[in-house]
Amino acid sequence: MSPDHAPSTTPAHHNHGAVQSGTTTDVRCMIMRGGTSKGLYFLAEDLPADPAARDALLLRLMGSPDARQIDGLGGAHPLTSKVAVVSPRSDGGVDYLFLQVSVDEATVSDRQNCGNILAGIGPFAVERGLVPAQDGTTEVVIHMVNTGSVARARVTTPAGRVAYEGDAEIAGVPGTAAPVVLDYQGTAGSSCGALFPTGNRVDTFAGVKVTCVDNGMPVVVIDAAALGVEGTEEPAALEADAELCAAIEAVRLEAGVAMGLGDVSETTVPKVCLVAPARSGGTFNTRCFIPKRVHEAIGVFAGASVAVAWQVPGTVVAGLSGDHDAAETRVEHPTGHTDLVVEVDSGDVPEAAPSSAAGEPTVLVTGSVRTARKLMDGIAFA
Repeated sequence: MSPDHAPSTTPAHHNHGAVQSGTTTDVRCMIMRGGTSKGLYFLAEDLPADPAARDALLLRLMGSPDARQIDGLGGAHPLTSKVAVVSPRSDGGVDYLFLQVSVDEATVSDRQNCGNILAGIGPFAVERGLVPAQDGTTEVVIHMVNTGSVARARVTTPAGRVAYEGDAEIAGVPGTAAPVVLDYQGTAGSSCGALFPTGNRVDTFAGVKVTCVDNGMPVVVIDAAALGVEGTEEPAALEADAELCAAIEAVRLEAGVAMGLGDVSETTVPKVCLVAPARSGGTFNTRCFIPKRVHEAIGVFAGASVAVAWQVPGTVVAGLSGDHDAAETRVEHPTGHTDLVVEVDSGDVPEAAPSSAAGEPTVLVTGSVRTARKLMDGIAFA
Protein backbone atom coordinates (compact mmCIF):
# COMPACT_ATOMS: atom_id res chain seq x y z
CA MET A 1 0.00 0.00 0.00
CA SER A 2 1.37 3.40 -0.97
CA PRO A 3 2.06 5.76 1.94
CA ASP A 4 -0.25 8.24 0.24
CA HIS A 5 -3.09 5.78 0.57
CA ALA A 6 -2.29 4.53 4.05
CA PRO A 7 -5.03 5.06 6.64
CA SER A 8 -4.40 7.40 9.54
CA THR A 9 -3.74 5.71 12.87
CA THR A 10 -4.02 7.00 16.39
CA PRO A 11 -0.87 6.51 18.51
CA ALA A 12 -1.67 3.89 21.12
CA HIS A 13 -0.64 6.02 24.09
CA HIS A 14 -2.86 8.97 23.20
CA ASN A 15 -6.14 9.68 24.89
CA HIS A 16 -8.29 12.17 22.96
CA GLY A 17 -7.73 15.75 24.03
CA ALA A 18 -4.71 17.69 25.23
CA VAL A 19 -2.99 15.57 27.87
CA GLN A 20 -0.65 16.81 30.61
CA SER A 21 2.55 14.78 31.02
CA GLY A 22 4.35 16.37 33.93
CA THR A 23 4.97 19.90 32.69
CA THR A 24 4.41 18.95 29.04
CA THR A 25 1.14 18.91 27.13
CA ASP A 26 0.83 16.50 24.22
CA VAL A 27 -1.93 16.78 21.65
CA ARG A 28 -2.83 14.88 18.51
CA CYS A 29 -1.97 16.92 15.43
CA MET A 30 -1.63 16.59 11.67
CA ILE A 31 0.62 18.93 9.70
CA MET A 32 -0.67 19.55 6.20
CA ARG A 33 0.10 21.75 3.26
CA GLY A 34 -3.13 23.29 2.07
CA GLY A 35 -2.76 25.20 -1.21
CA THR A 36 0.18 27.57 -0.79
CA SER A 37 0.01 27.56 3.01
CA LYS A 38 0.99 25.09 5.71
CA GLY A 39 -0.58 24.57 9.09
CA LEU A 40 -1.50 22.41 12.04
CA TYR A 41 -4.81 20.55 11.77
CA PHE A 42 -6.68 19.46 14.91
CA LEU A 43 -9.93 17.88 15.88
CA ALA A 44 -11.76 20.31 18.14
CA GLU A 45 -12.10 17.59 20.77
CA ASP A 46 -8.31 17.37 21.01
CA LEU A 47 -7.93 21.03 22.03
CA PRO A 48 -9.09 22.86 25.17
CA ALA A 49 -12.70 24.02 24.91
CA ASP A 50 -11.87 27.36 26.50
CA PRO A 51 -10.65 29.73 23.72
CA ALA A 52 -8.04 31.40 25.94
CA ALA A 53 -6.54 28.06 26.98
CA ARG A 54 -6.69 26.83 23.39
CA ASP A 55 -4.88 29.90 22.07
CA ALA A 56 -2.19 29.66 24.75
CA LEU A 57 -1.57 26.05 23.74
CA LEU A 58 -1.40 26.95 20.04
CA LEU A 59 1.10 29.73 20.67
CA ARG A 60 3.28 27.25 22.53
CA LEU A 61 2.96 24.62 19.81
CA MET A 62 3.84 27.12 17.08
CA GLY A 63 6.72 28.64 19.05
CA SER A 64 5.26 32.14 19.10
CA PRO A 65 6.16 34.86 19.79
CA ASP A 66 9.55 34.46 18.14
CA ALA A 67 10.68 35.62 14.70
CA ARG A 68 12.11 32.16 13.94
CA GLN A 69 9.49 30.17 15.88
CA ILE A 70 12.55 28.11 16.74
CA ASP A 71 10.91 26.35 19.72
CA GLY A 72 7.79 25.25 17.89
CA LEU A 73 6.27 23.92 14.69
CA GLY A 74 5.74 27.26 12.94
CA GLY A 75 7.66 28.13 9.80
CA ALA A 76 8.57 31.74 10.71
CA HIS A 77 6.09 33.22 8.23
CA PRO A 78 2.35 33.99 8.42
CA LEU A 79 1.72 31.49 5.60
CA THR A 80 3.17 28.67 7.71
CA SER A 81 1.77 29.70 11.09
CA LYS A 82 -1.83 28.66 10.59
CA VAL A 83 -4.26 26.36 12.39
CA ALA A 84 -7.39 24.47 11.37
CA VAL A 85 -9.81 23.23 14.03
CA VAL A 86 -12.30 20.69 12.68
CA SER A 87 -15.36 19.07 14.21
CA PRO A 88 -18.17 16.85 12.91
CA ARG A 89 -21.72 18.13 12.35
CA SER A 90 -24.98 16.28 12.83
CA ASP A 91 -25.85 16.87 9.16
CA GLY A 92 -22.83 14.87 7.97
CA GLY A 93 -20.61 17.84 7.18
CA VAL A 94 -17.84 19.37 9.24
CA ASP A 95 -17.17 22.71 10.91
CA TYR A 96 -13.87 24.42 10.11
CA LEU A 97 -12.49 27.16 12.33
CA PHE A 98 -9.41 28.92 10.97
CA LEU A 99 -6.94 30.53 13.37
CA GLN A 100 -4.01 32.74 12.35
CA VAL A 101 -1.18 32.46 14.85
CA SER A 102 1.11 35.48 14.84
CA VAL A 103 4.80 34.74 14.38
CA ASP A 104 6.36 37.47 16.52
CA GLU A 105 3.42 38.46 18.72
CA ALA A 106 1.45 36.44 21.27
CA THR A 107 -1.81 36.69 19.35
CA VAL A 108 -4.21 34.22 17.75
CA SER A 109 -6.88 35.64 15.44
CA ASP A 110 -10.18 34.23 14.17
CA ARG A 111 -11.01 37.43 12.25
CA GLN A 112 -10.43 35.90 8.82
CA ASN A 113 -10.92 32.76 6.80
CA CYS A 114 -8.25 30.91 4.82
CA GLY A 115 -9.03 29.31 1.48
CA ASN A 116 -5.63 27.65 1.24
CA ILE A 117 -5.82 25.81 4.56
CA LEU A 118 -9.40 25.00 3.53
CA ALA A 119 -7.97 22.77 0.77
CA GLY A 120 -6.74 20.35 3.43
CA ILE A 121 -10.00 20.16 5.40
CA GLY A 122 -11.66 17.58 3.14
CA PRO A 123 -8.71 15.16 3.20
CA PHE A 124 -8.27 15.69 6.95
CA ALA A 125 -11.96 15.01 7.64
CA VAL A 126 -11.77 11.74 5.71
CA GLU A 127 -8.46 10.76 7.34
CA ARG A 128 -9.96 11.29 10.81
CA GLY A 129 -13.14 9.36 9.94
CA LEU A 130 -15.47 12.36 10.24
CA VAL A 131 -16.78 11.72 6.72
CA PRO A 132 -17.00 8.17 5.29
CA ALA A 133 -14.73 7.70 2.29
CA GLN A 134 -16.28 6.67 -1.01
CA ASP A 135 -14.59 4.73 -3.78
CA GLY A 136 -13.33 7.31 -6.26
CA THR A 137 -14.36 10.73 -4.99
CA THR A 138 -15.68 11.82 -1.60
CA GLU A 139 -17.61 15.07 -1.17
CA VAL A 140 -17.11 16.90 2.11
CA VAL A 141 -19.44 19.77 3.02
CA ILE A 142 -17.43 22.29 5.03
CA HIS A 143 -19.07 24.97 7.15
CA MET A 144 -16.59 27.81 7.64
CA VAL A 145 -17.10 29.02 11.19
CA ASN A 146 -15.21 32.31 10.70
CA THR A 147 -17.52 33.62 7.99
CA GLY A 148 -20.65 31.44 8.02
CA SER A 149 -20.11 30.41 4.40
CA VAL A 150 -20.04 26.87 3.04
CA ALA A 151 -17.68 25.00 0.72
CA ARG A 152 -18.07 21.65 -0.98
CA ALA A 153 -14.77 19.84 -1.39
CA ARG A 154 -14.36 16.90 -3.75
CA VAL A 155 -11.51 14.73 -2.50
CA THR A 156 -9.83 11.99 -4.52
CA THR A 157 -10.36 8.70 -2.65
CA PRO A 158 -9.58 5.61 -4.74
CA ALA A 159 -10.57 2.41 -2.94
CA GLY A 160 -11.83 4.57 -0.06
CA ARG A 161 -8.40 6.03 0.79
CA VAL A 162 -7.31 9.64 0.47
CA ALA A 163 -4.88 10.03 -2.45
CA TYR A 164 -2.36 12.85 -2.40
CA GLU A 165 -0.50 11.98 -5.58
CA GLY A 166 -1.92 13.36 -8.81
CA ASP A 167 -1.44 15.59 -11.83
CA ALA A 168 -2.83 18.91 -10.54
CA GLU A 169 -0.31 21.75 -10.37
CA ILE A 170 -0.68 25.05 -8.54
CA ALA A 171 1.78 27.92 -8.64
CA GLY A 172 3.84 28.37 -5.51
CA VAL A 173 3.98 24.61 -4.78
CA PRO A 174 6.62 22.34 -6.34
CA GLY A 175 5.51 19.26 -8.22
CA THR A 176 1.99 17.97 -8.68
CA ALA A 177 -0.67 16.47 -6.43
CA ALA A 178 -4.22 15.19 -6.42
CA PRO A 179 -6.75 17.96 -7.09
CA VAL A 180 -9.16 19.18 -4.43
CA VAL A 181 -12.07 20.83 -6.21
CA LEU A 182 -13.76 23.50 -4.10
CA ASP A 183 -17.10 25.19 -4.72
CA TYR A 184 -18.04 28.01 -2.35
CA GLN A 185 -21.44 29.23 -1.20
CA GLY A 186 -22.31 32.36 0.73
CA THR A 187 -18.92 34.04 0.31
CA ALA A 188 -20.27 37.45 -0.72
CA GLY A 189 -20.23 39.75 2.29
CA SER A 190 -19.40 36.86 4.62
CA SER A 191 -17.11 38.93 6.87
CA CYS A 192 -18.45 42.46 6.44
CA GLY A 193 -22.13 41.88 5.66
CA ALA A 194 -22.03 43.20 2.09
CA LEU A 195 -20.09 42.55 -1.09
CA PHE A 196 -19.09 46.23 -1.16
CA PRO A 197 -18.97 46.94 2.59
CA THR A 198 -18.69 50.73 2.38
CA GLY A 199 -21.68 51.00 0.05
CA ASN A 200 -19.43 52.41 -2.67
CA ARG A 201 -17.42 51.03 -5.55
CA VAL A 202 -14.77 53.70 -5.08
CA ASP A 203 -13.65 55.36 -1.85
CA THR A 204 -10.72 57.58 -1.00
CA PHE A 205 -8.74 56.74 2.12
CA ALA A 206 -5.50 58.49 3.12
CA GLY A 207 -5.59 60.22 -0.25
CA VAL A 208 -5.72 56.98 -2.28
CA LYS A 209 -8.65 55.76 -4.38
CA VAL A 210 -9.61 52.21 -3.45
CA THR A 211 -12.34 49.62 -3.82
CA CYS A 212 -13.36 47.71 -0.70
CA VAL A 213 -14.80 44.26 -1.43
CA ASP A 214 -15.62 41.11 0.53
CA ASN A 215 -16.13 37.87 -1.39
CA GLY A 216 -14.87 35.58 1.35
CA MET A 217 -12.05 37.90 2.47
CA PRO A 218 -12.22 41.65 3.22
CA VAL A 219 -9.83 43.25 0.73
CA VAL A 220 -8.86 46.83 -0.07
CA VAL A 221 -8.10 46.86 -3.80
CA ILE A 222 -5.72 49.51 -5.17
CA ASP A 223 -4.44 50.14 -8.69
CA ALA A 224 -0.68 49.70 -8.15
CA ALA A 225 0.03 52.75 -10.31
CA ALA A 226 -1.85 54.94 -7.81
CA LEU A 227 0.95 54.25 -5.32
CA GLY A 228 3.75 54.77 -7.82
CA VAL A 229 4.76 51.11 -8.15
CA GLU A 230 4.61 48.64 -11.03
CA GLY A 231 2.88 45.94 -9.04
CA THR A 232 5.40 43.37 -10.27
CA GLU A 233 8.12 43.95 -7.66
CA GLU A 234 9.40 41.08 -5.55
CA PRO A 235 7.73 40.80 -2.12
CA ALA A 236 10.97 41.59 -0.28
CA ALA A 237 11.41 44.81 -2.25
CA LEU A 238 7.90 45.96 -1.41
CA GLU A 239 8.33 45.08 2.26
CA ALA A 240 11.57 47.06 2.36
CA ASP A 241 9.88 50.21 1.03
CA ALA A 242 9.03 51.87 4.34
CA GLU A 243 7.23 54.80 2.72
CA LEU A 244 5.03 52.49 0.64
CA CYS A 245 4.23 50.26 3.63
CA ALA A 246 3.29 53.27 5.76
CA ALA A 247 0.99 54.57 3.03
CA ILE A 248 -0.69 51.17 2.65
CA GLU A 249 -1.19 50.82 6.40
CA ALA A 250 -2.73 54.31 6.58
CA VAL A 251 -5.20 53.30 3.87
CA ARG A 252 -5.93 49.99 5.60
CA LEU A 253 -6.69 51.59 8.95
CA GLU A 254 -9.20 54.03 7.46
CA ALA A 255 -10.74 51.36 5.24
CA GLY A 256 -11.15 48.95 8.16
CA VAL A 257 -13.41 51.39 9.98
CA ALA A 258 -15.42 52.14 6.83
CA MET A 259 -15.85 48.42 6.15
CA GLY A 260 -17.39 47.90 9.60
CA LEU A 261 -14.36 46.07 10.99
CA GLY A 262 -13.51 48.75 13.56
CA ASP A 263 -9.94 49.37 14.68
CA VAL A 264 -7.86 46.97 12.59
CA SER A 265 -4.44 48.06 13.81
CA GLU A 266 -3.96 44.75 15.62
CA THR A 267 -5.84 42.49 13.20
CA THR A 268 -4.94 40.69 9.99
CA VAL A 269 -7.93 41.96 7.99
CA PRO A 270 -8.59 43.67 5.72
CA LYS A 271 -5.85 42.66 3.34
CA VAL A 272 -4.56 45.23 0.83
CA CYS A 273 -4.07 44.07 -2.74
CA LEU A 274 -2.20 46.03 -5.38
CA VAL A 275 -3.46 45.20 -8.87
CA ALA A 276 -1.69 45.77 -12.19
CA PRO A 277 -2.15 44.63 -15.79
CA ALA A 278 -1.34 40.97 -16.41
CA ARG A 279 2.22 40.23 -17.53
CA SER A 280 2.10 36.53 -18.36
CA GLY A 281 -1.18 35.93 -20.13
CA GLY A 282 -3.35 36.02 -17.02
CA THR A 283 -6.31 38.19 -16.15
CA PHE A 284 -4.51 40.66 -13.87
CA ASN A 285 -1.41 40.79 -11.70
CA THR A 286 -1.38 41.13 -7.88
CA ARG A 287 0.75 41.90 -4.87
CA CYS A 288 -1.19 41.19 -1.67
CA PHE A 289 -0.21 42.63 1.74
CA ILE A 290 -1.42 40.23 4.47
CA PRO A 291 -1.20 42.87 5.99
CA LYS A 292 2.46 43.54 6.96
CA ARG A 293 4.13 40.90 4.82
CA VAL A 294 3.58 40.46 1.09
CA HIS A 295 2.05 37.13 0.10
CA GLU A 296 4.34 34.93 -1.99
CA ALA A 297 1.22 33.98 -3.94
CA ILE A 298 -2.33 35.09 -3.05
CA GLY A 299 -5.00 33.71 -0.73
CA VAL A 300 -7.89 32.01 -2.49
CA PHE A 301 -10.55 34.26 -0.97
CA ALA A 302 -8.43 37.37 -1.46
CA GLY A 303 -8.13 36.43 -5.13
CA ALA A 304 -11.86 35.79 -5.33
CA SER A 305 -12.57 39.20 -3.83
CA VAL A 306 -10.24 41.00 -6.24
CA ALA A 307 -11.86 39.09 -9.13
CA VAL A 308 -15.20 40.67 -8.19
CA ALA A 309 -13.68 44.16 -8.21
CA TRP A 310 -12.14 43.42 -11.61
CA GLN A 311 -15.46 42.24 -13.09
CA VAL A 312 -17.80 44.92 -11.73
CA PRO A 313 -17.99 48.30 -13.52
CA GLY A 314 -17.07 51.42 -11.60
CA THR A 315 -14.29 49.99 -9.39
CA VAL A 316 -10.68 51.20 -9.34
CA VAL A 317 -9.53 48.16 -11.35
CA ALA A 318 -12.49 47.59 -13.67
CA GLY A 319 -11.21 47.45 -17.22
CA LEU A 320 -7.60 47.19 -16.11
CA SER A 321 -6.93 44.10 -18.25
CA GLY A 322 -8.40 40.82 -19.35
CA ASP A 323 -11.79 39.61 -20.59
CA HIS A 324 -14.49 40.80 -18.21
CA ASP A 325 -17.07 38.41 -19.65
CA ALA A 326 -15.03 35.36 -18.64
CA ALA A 327 -15.82 33.57 -15.39
CA GLU A 328 -12.42 31.86 -15.40
CA THR A 329 -9.91 34.19 -13.77
CA ARG A 330 -6.16 33.67 -13.77
CA VAL A 331 -4.70 35.76 -10.95
CA GLU A 332 -0.98 36.40 -11.43
CA HIS A 333 1.17 36.72 -8.31
CA PRO A 334 4.87 36.60 -7.32
CA THR A 335 5.26 32.84 -7.77
CA GLY A 336 3.02 32.27 -10.78
CA HIS A 337 -0.76 32.24 -10.93
CA THR A 338 -3.92 31.01 -9.23
CA ASP A 339 -6.90 29.88 -11.31
CA LEU A 340 -10.35 30.72 -10.00
CA VAL A 341 -13.89 30.58 -11.30
CA VAL A 342 -15.73 33.76 -10.26
CA GLU A 343 -18.93 34.75 -12.03
CA VAL A 344 -20.71 37.99 -11.13
CA ASP A 345 -24.00 39.53 -12.25
CA SER A 346 -22.99 43.19 -12.15
CA GLY A 347 -26.56 44.51 -11.98
CA ASP A 348 -27.99 47.41 -13.96
CA VAL A 349 -25.00 49.72 -13.64
CA PRO A 350 -23.46 51.40 -16.71
CA GLU A 351 -19.71 51.45 -17.32
CA ALA A 352 -19.60 55.11 -16.27
CA ALA A 353 -21.16 54.23 -12.95
CA PRO A 354 -20.95 56.59 -9.99
CA SER A 355 -19.12 55.38 -6.90
CA SER A 356 -22.42 54.39 -5.28
CA ALA A 357 -23.07 50.64 -5.33
CA ALA A 358 -26.69 51.07 -6.44
CA GLY A 359 -27.76 47.98 -8.35
CA GLU A 360 -25.84 45.67 -6.02
CA PRO A 361 -23.99 42.95 -7.96
CA THR A 362 -24.62 39.28 -7.22
CA VAL A 363 -21.88 36.67 -7.01
CA LEU A 364 -23.18 33.64 -8.92
CA VAL A 365 -20.19 31.29 -8.70
CA THR A 366 -16.95 31.17 -6.72
CA GLY A 367 -14.72 28.13 -7.06
CA SER A 368 -11.15 26.91 -7.32
CA VAL A 369 -8.95 23.87 -7.79
CA ARG A 370 -6.32 23.44 -5.09
CA THR A 371 -4.12 20.65 -3.77
CA ALA A 372 -3.13 19.47 -0.32
CA ARG A 373 -0.66 17.02 1.16
CA LYS A 374 -0.36 15.28 4.51
CA LEU A 375 3.11 15.96 5.90
CA MET A 376 2.97 14.50 9.41
CA ASP A 377 0.45 12.84 11.68
CA GLY A 378 1.22 12.24 15.32
CA ILE A 379 1.65 13.98 18.65
CA ALA A 380 2.76 17.59 19.12
CA PHE A 381 4.27 18.66 22.43
CA ALA A 382 3.92 22.00 24.20
